[in-house]
Amino acid sequence: MRYIRYAFLACLAIILVSVALANRGAVTLQLLPVDLSILLGMQETLQLPLFIVIFGSIVAGLLIGFFWEWMREYKQRAEAARRQAEIKRLERELRRVKGERDKGKDEVLALLDQAG
Repeated sequence: MRYIRYAFLACLAIILVSVALANRGAVTLQLLPVDLSILLGMQETLQLPLFIVIFGSIVAGLLIGFFWEWMREYKQRAEAARRQAEIKRLERELRRVKGERDKGKDEVLALLDQAG
């Protein structure tokens, strides 16, 4: 299984390098539309190779997606934490009640009751 993973990563690396080599031409990125940038007095542009724009867009999309999913799952994580805290509280209470129940018993019998 490890070799399959290494083979997949090698193929992916070859594909990414070939895409990068095929798209080395510089492109101009404008941060704002032309009319809005003139209105605000900010005519900011960037000259970047196309493969950086492509790979950067993929990374930005993944990060936005991960963050969005993390925010969406907040309710489930909070509910799981509440249930885990309730389970721990109930286990502590059960140990306390069993301890009170076994207070007058023989120690060996109390240990057997706890194990079973």
